[in-house]
Amino acid sequence: MQQVKTHIVLVILLSVSFFSLAQDNSNTRLSQDQLIEGEDYVIDTIIDGQAYFKKSIEALQSAELPKVLQDDVLASNIDKKWLEELYSTTLFDTIYRDVSDLKYNAVYYPELTTDTLKARLARLNAKTPFNVEYNPALESVIKSFLKNRHQSFERLMGLSNYYFPMFERELDNQDIPLEMKYLAIVESALKPRARSRVGATGLWQFMFATGKQYGLDVSSYVDERSDPIKSTKAAATYLSRLYKLFGDWDLALAAYNSGPGNVSKAIRRSGGYQNYWNIRQNLPRETAGYVPAFLATMYIFEYAKEHGFVQHRPEFHLIETDTIHVKQMISLDQVSEFTGVEIETLQFLNPAYKLDIIPFIEGKNYTLRLPIEIVGAFVNNEDQLYAHAKAEFEKREKPLPQFFNADTKTRYTVKQGDYLGKIARQYGVRVSQIKQWNGLRSNNLKIGQRLTIYPRNGVAVNKPTASASTKKSTKPINGETYTVQQGDSLWSISQKFTGVSVQNIKDWNDISGTKLKPGMKLIISKG
Repeated sequence: MQQVKTHIVLVILLSVSFFSLAQDNSNTRLSQDQLIEGEDYVIDTIIDGQAYFKKSIEALQSAELPKVLQDDVLASNIDKKWLEELYSTTLFDTIYRDVSDLKYNAVYYPELTTDTLKARLARLNAKTPFNVEYNPALESVIKSFLKNRHQSFERLMGLSNYYFPMFERELDNQDIPLEMKYLAIVESALKPRARSRVGATGLWQFMFATGKQYGLDVSSYVDERSDPIKSTKAAATYLSRLYKLFGDWDLALAAYNSGPGNVSKAIRRSGGYQNYWNIRQNLPRETAGYVPAFLATMYIFEYAKEHGFVQHRPEFHLIETDTIHVKQMISLDQVSEFTGVEIETLQFLNPAYKLDIIPFIEGKNYTLRLPIEIVGAFVNNEDQLYAHAKAEFEKREKPLPQFFNADTKTRYTVKQGDYLGKIARQYGVRVSQIKQWNGLRSNNLKIGQRLTIYPRNGVAVNKPTASASTKKSTKPINGETYTVQQGDSLWSISQKFTGVSVQNIKDWNDISGTKLKPGMKLIISKG
């Protein structure tokens, strides 16, 4: 038999690979004498000692995913610090420790003399129903806060510009002193998703049973204890009832923290006194520090200018936002894609949705809060938005809450060049889900970092699906460009061109996020 010079690649075929090759009728099995010089072959099978070959098939390269767009370093760091302040619980943890472990030793703080403090407290006492009379313990707490927590209070003052207007409206509706707004700082450091060691949750720290009692719904999708307005209404109702019970706002505060039963016991043990400062030594340790922390916070906010506090401007004031009653289930990710609003901003404005999904349930009025300049565009296009959201939800084989299945979770190690969008596409999940599963407060990753992932259908998506490939190949317009206008979003631009989707625009322009700048040139097709 004539020898043929060939490049024969000997491989050990796994059973799965063997089966797939055996089913491939497009590549005929060849004996050695049928091989063509210069071609590459692999062994297909061996029968009775005789080897049979097939042409070597070059492995398909996985589609190159868009690289992360480079951001301005200074601006990125500013955004990072602000978002960390909005979503971290560090400040809440600090305040919680301070309240539960207050020290009343004298604090050296020469910037505030005792005489000046007495005069200011007297002015506060004259205009509020709370007992703000001077005593050494309160002086110690105020000076400790001023000395050790100046920056924390500045950040809280920035956040208060967003939250306090909604607090004051609800408190006023139920004839609660407006100074009660400072209670939310002591309770949660203005963190809507703050959670205490015993499970109290939200701005006003409701336990599960108490929240239910006051009409706050808690389900797989929603925790209304984290809804700023609904939880404030519930807190105002609860405080109003406590005041009717005790006839004193200081005692109502103490009862809010430890329960009416502990306050009534403290009254008995003190010999019948009904002034907070006279029964304080008989209250639980945390409650004993609760009212002083509240009064110290009130003093610092009321005299912020005198102490040189600089307020951080919030991303939004309440009047710069508005709500929409949802007509169909929709996710914050989808809203972000449609409107161009960052997912972190939507999470800040809509903290009650545990899975970043707004459900639609008969008899419930769930709302979506948006920046006011986005509301009109959303309403004007809501039929298309809901249709797109519905189609996407229907593609899922399981409802989203069932994705949290321990049997399907995997651990992923971050490699060079990884970013959240790339990892999310690999596993068929959303960026917001990865952040939620791993408690991430920003989009930054470190090489070697371990992430918990609950892959869609339990497996990673290692190659593009047929539908994805078809989607990317849609090119309704050849070589056309579009100049981004003020107020444009990826969604609004996609609606101006027949057959063009948001993902098309992102793919053709290597865009991984949703932010656009006026004047930016976008390719509407790669021709």
